[in-house]
Amino acid sequence: MPSNPLNKPDIKEIGLPEETIVGLYTCVLKTRLLDERLRKLFRQGRYAGTYFSAVGQEATTVGPTYGLRDSDIIGPSHREIGASLTKGVPLVKIVAQVYARRNSPDKGKSHPCHYGYKDKGVITPASTLAGQTMLATGCAMAFKLMKKDNVAVAFFGEGSTSSGGWHETLNYAGVHKLPVVYICQNNLWAESVPASLQSGVEKYSDRAKAYGIPGITIDGNDVILVHKTAAEAIKRARAGEGPTMIECLTYRWYGHSEIDPADYRKSSELEEWKKKDPLTRAEKLLLELGLLTLDKREAIAEEFTQEIDAAVAECEKEPYAEPEEAYVDVYSENFPVRRDEY
Repeated sequence: MPSNPLNKPDIKEIGLPEETIVGLYTCVLKTRLLDERLRKLFRQGRYAGTYFSAVGQEATTVGPTYGLRDSDIIGPSHREIGASLTKGVPLVKIVAQVYARRNSPDKGKSHPCHYGYKDKGVITPASTLAGQTMLATGCAMAFKLMKKDNVAVAFFGEGSTSSGGWHETLNYAGVHKLPVVYICQNNLWAESVPASLQSGVEKYSDRAKAYGIPGITIDGNDVILVHKTAAEAIKRARAGEGPTMIECLTYRWYGHSEIDPADYRKSSELEEWKKKDPLTRAEKLLLELGLLTLDKREAIAEEFTQEIDAAVAECEKEPYAEPEEAYVDVYSENFPVRRDEY
């Protein structure tokens, strides 16, 4: 093979179609633009509660969800705005959820940042630690029972792996070889608790191996690597080869939420991770591959910014749901009342 003295990236070595590479970058860019806008809107007092930003770890949410089917399930936590966007949830529905308005998929019941959308297979998460991991695994069991080749993808932070329910869930998935992929976003901080106080293992992916599940640790700020690794795990799951856990090393730039100043971290730590910005890295790659120009980048950003403006304007005109809405969509009207009807 001829040498590459300039060390330029080779699209053949990347092993992905141009459309996929551009699509991944575009989703990362849109996630960053939406996330930063929602942070700004919160600080302007345009909506109540708080906001959980994913700036800095967009690749961990975009990479695994890009290319999933609508019928595949994702179990997000509160920092997976990029997963909802990539899965195809309408932008106005994402903004409405943050605003807790009547046009939100949950009618304002789960604010803030508990994004869910049934039509795109996005489970509305609960605040319970690792709860979405259990629900996604249950969906994977249903896929297996129904003999469907769908998969479930569950997202969680490294702190969730200290939960007993998380271990029970992975043990169950390992026993039954369920079609589920576990994405651990190790951003080094479980709220204000450092990873060093969460576990005695150096790699959280090692925890999966105790349950007969392959575990791998990767650079979570490389969206191409995250996508390729997740795509391989998803392929295994569809083929009936069981679950995989992928630990993505990443870092959130801001506090646990917008009301957290994150003064428990050293500024030098943050600055070092900002040098590994997943958006900047993806943009640099596409520019070197000739798949992107700065003008094209600005055009994408401008068009999406206008879409955000329109979504925000629509949601700010919407009222909050009436109090009685709290009783709607809670119980199924067709749920059997006697055990002999099951």
